[in-house]
Amino acid sequence: MQAFLAKRALWAVTLAFAANFSVWTLYAVLGVNIRSELMLSATEFGLLLAAPIFSGAILRWPVGYLVENNNCKSLFIWQMLLIIPALLLLPKASSYLEYLLIGLWLGLSGVSFTIGIRYVTDWFETKYQGTAMGVFGAGNAGAAITLALVPCIVSYLGWEFVGYCYAFGMLLITLAFALIAPKSNRFISDFQSVKKVNPLTSLQVWRFGLYYYFVFGSFLALILWLPQYYMQAYSTSFTTAMNLTLLFTFVSSLVRALGGWFADLYGARAVNWSVFWICLVCLFFLSYPPTTMTIHGMKGDVELNIEVNIYLFTGLILIIGIAQGFGRASVYKIIQNYYPTQMGQVGGFVAFIGATGGCTLPILFGLADDLVGVYSASFMLLYGVLACCMIVMHSAQKSVLKAKRLQHAIDTNFLHDK
Repeated sequence: MQAFLAKRALWAVTLAFAANFSVWTLYAVLGVNIRSELMLSATEFGLLLAAPIFSGAILRWPVGYLVENNNCKSLFIWQMLLIIPALLLLPKASSYLEYLLIGLWLGLSGVSFTIGIRYVTDWFETKYQGTAMGVFGAGNAGAAITLALVPCIVSYLGWEFVGYCYAFGMLLITLAFALIAPKSNRFISDFQSVKKVNPLTSLQVWRFGLYYYFVFGSFLALILWLPQYYMQAYSTSFTTAMNLTLLFTFVSSLVRALGGWFADLYGARAVNWSVFWICLVCLFFLSYPPTTMTIHGMKGDVELNIEVNIYLFTGLILIIGIAQGFGRASVYKIIQNYYPTQMGQVGGFVAFIGATGGCTLPILFGLADDLVGVYSASFMLLYGVLACCMIVMHSAQKSVLKAKRLQHAIDTNFLHDK
């Protein structure tokens, strides 16, 4: 019976998280129309995309404290109800400021991850939590729902009906979650003896947040950025851009469950390193701008064109998406290993740092495009972010290894006077 309730809890919260994530990334599709309607620059467009992500990121941290001492199911229900009015107001917006303010309100949907991850870990033992959190994290596929559903709503009803349809859908999901999801916290008592930590004073927690900044923050930023990137860099249609972004989002979200299983089986740290190296290689090629070289040959000049065409670009983006899916699962497996009783507080703080990537990177992408003047500037920036993550991770592992060797020497009296 308990196993049945755990599975019911997992699938109910995953469905609710997917619905919230679809709202959180709604501007990825609507933003294209808003940019055209209001004639926004790349930087203004980046700020618009960042609005819901920013508020969702900021609120994840305080909500992480709330879930430690409150019923997660009740918090989830209230959180979903609070975003419905913003969806109803969305069709009435007409100015840039109004869209920004409504975007900030819609960002409440972003805290669903912090509430949900705490709810999930209360139902599963340690050896299964990587897989369980991976399944829950697959709710990132909610972004794929937006990418597929919004164009259909627009085609049949028009842009102004998107907010109304989403408000009605969110109300149905809230009612379903309230009826289906159990509210028992079974395994929380297993970890009461574990030492507590303040996330702000722990360099380790900040380090985990940096890893999540890339594997989740850049994933979120790419969902928001790719539709207009395809349309501008490769002159694709709106439908094609949405479909290709949908493919990236769907694949990256689904493999997160597999990533959790890999983290349980092979170790989260090993998965993280593999993810970083794969992404680094892919971003190197994506960063290279279209280039024409003139080679002065023996019989005349030879022109050499070097560029990443749309097929190679899509292939590399899919590889990055798959790696990020594995990485998002492995980071939270590491957190659970170190802080099993503080998945709300520590997990919320790491989620906050990660989500800031989703709001800061689109702005930085826009600035890079405006300043550098090449479409691949955004991937040059992302390459630098990943390089920083890898340097920090390498330095941290060296420090841990050095500390272990020193402790071993002390334990074996190697440094003691005889």
